[in-house]
Amino acid sequence: RSSFHGVVTAAALMDPKSPDDRPEAAAPQPLEWRFAQVFGERGAGEDVQEVDIISAIEFDKSGDHLATGDRGGRVVLFERTDLYMQNASRTELERQDYSVPRHPEFRYKTEFQSHEPEFDYLKSLEIEEKINKIKWGQTANNALFILSTNDKTIKYWKVQDKKVKRISVMNLDTSQSADNGTTSSSSTSSSRGLPNGGSSEKSYNCANNDLPFPPGGYASLRLPVVTGQELNPVARCRRVYAHAHDYHINSISNNSDGETFISADDLRINLWNLEINSQSFNIVDVKPANMEDLTEVITCAEFHPTHCNTLAYSSSKGAIRLIDLRQSALCDNHSKLFEEHEAPGSKSFFTEIIASVSDIKFARDGRHILSRDYMTLKLWDLNMDSGPVATFQVHEHLRPKLCDLYENDSIFDKFECCLSGDGHRLATGSYSNLFRVFGCTSGNTEATTLEASRNPMRRQVANPTRPTRTLTSLTRAVRRGGENAGADGNGNSNDFSTKLLHLAWHPTENSIACAAGNSLYMYYA
Repeated sequence: RSSFHGVVTAAALMDPKSPDDRPEAAAPQPLEWRFAQVFGERGAGEDVQEVDIISAIEFDKSGDHLATGDRGGRVVLFERTDLYMQNASRTELERQDYSVPRHPEFRYKTEFQSHEPEFDYLKSLEIEEKINKIKWGQTANNALFILSTNDKTIKYWKVQDKKVKRISVMNLDTSQSADNGTTSSSSTSSSRGLPNGGSSEKSYNCANNDLPFPPGGYASLRLPVVTGQELNPVARCRRVYAHAHDYHINSISNNSDGETFISADDLRINLWNLEINSQSFNIVDVKPANMEDLTEVITCAEFHPTHCNTLAYSSSKGAIRLIDLRQSALCDNHSKLFEEHEAPGSKSFFTEIIASVSDIKFARDGRHILSRDYMTLKLWDLNMDSGPVATFQVHEHLRPKLCDLYENDSIFDKFECCLSGDGHRLATGSYSNLFRVFGCTSGNTEATTLEASRNPMRRQVANPTRPTRTLTSLTRAVRRGGENAGADGNGNSNDFSTKLLHLAWHPTENSIACAAGNSLYMYYA
C-alpha cells in the first residue's frame, strides 16, 4: 500500500489538480540539446594541467552570471551577452519582429586568485588551494558578491566595475621640440622674457625634473588630461572566515535572509553572519565522544530556498535530515528523516559505499529535494518521508564492475546533481565525460545521455532505454541483464579517468553548463 502511494505521489508531483480534473495530455517530448559554446577547450593531444581542472561551477539567481573555480584556487567569472535586445531601441525591436531562436551566450568577464596553498604547522598538514564550492550572494549597487571555499577557509568577495583613469597628455607639450633654446612652433623668444616665467637670459636645469628643462623655458605648458575612463572589473576580498573547521569543508550555502550562511565539514555544520568573521555558531555536531563509535559523516548541506529556518544535510549512510533552526540552538534532533531502506538480503560489501549521498539540491519551489548517490538520482517530497517519489538509474551498467571501481578509488567519486528552474527535469554526470538528463513530471519518460563535446548527441541511439519508474523503481533492485559490463547503455566503453563531476542548470532556461577537465561546455534546448 505504501509503495503504491509513493508512485501516485510521483505522478501528481507537479499538478495539484485531482486526476478527474486533469485533461488527457500527450507525454512531453524529450528536449533536443544543442552545443552552445565552450571555454578552455583542450586541443588534440594537449595535456591538462592539474591546477586548471574545474572543481566548482555555479549560476547566480538571475542566470546572467556564471562562476567556476579550479584546483589552482582561481575563480573565473562569465557574464551573459545575448540580452542586448532588452535595452534596444524601438526601431531595433521592430526590425527583429520575428522570433529568432537564440541561446544564452556568455563571455569571459574576469578572474581572480581566491585561495593560495597554505601549510598548517600545528598539524603538519598541507592545505590545498582547490576551490571546493562557490555560492553567489545578493547583488547590491551593481556589485557581485561571491562566497568561495577551499578545505579550510571561506572568503567573501566583492566584484565591481571600476573606472580606470588614464592620463593621455603630460604636462609638457611633446609636440613642440626645443631648438637652440626656443620652441620650433613658436616665435623666437625675446630678452624680455617668455611665457610661463621663462627667460632667454637664464638657463634652468632642475635636477628634480625627469624631463630636461631647456634654457629659456617652454613657450607652452599643458595640464594633464584624464581620458579613457573604461570600466574594468575589480575583485576585492571583503571577509575571511577561517579557523572554524577541523575537517575539510564540503559545503557552503547562503540563507534566503541574505544575512547568514552555513559551512559544513564531515562532522559539524556552522552558521555564520556575513558581516562577522570572528565567530560562528555550531548548529549540528555529529562527532561522538569516542571516535571509534563514528558510523557516518556529513557529506552535503543546503539551506531551503525560501524558509530561512530550514536546512537539509545528507550523510554517508544515504540519509537526508531536515532540521529547523527554531527548535534549539544545537540541532541534535532532526525534524524529518528521509532514507530508503535496503531490501533484506541485498546487502553487500559495497552497499554502504554506494549509498553515500554526494550532493543534494532543493527544487526552486522548496517542495522537493534531489539527491545523488553513486548509482542513482532520487527525488524526495518534503511531505513524504517514507521513501523517494522517484528513482533514476544513472549508470546501472557499472554495478558488475564495483570491485574494479573500488580498486581504482572511482567508487568514491562525488558527482553533483541539478534541477531545472521549473522543476520538470534534472541532470547529473557520469564517466567518459557523459551526463544524463531525466524528466520527472507525470508521463515524462525522458532519459537523455549527452557527451561534453561539440557534438553532445553523438552517443545517442534511436530508442534509448530507460528504467521504468514503477513499483520496482523505488528499490535498488532494477533492470539487470545482457549489458556489457564495461560499456554504457549505448554500447560505448567507459573511461573512468574522464568524469563529469560538476554541472549547473540555468535558473530560468533550459541551459546546462558542465565541466569536463579544464573545459567549460554549455548546452541549450
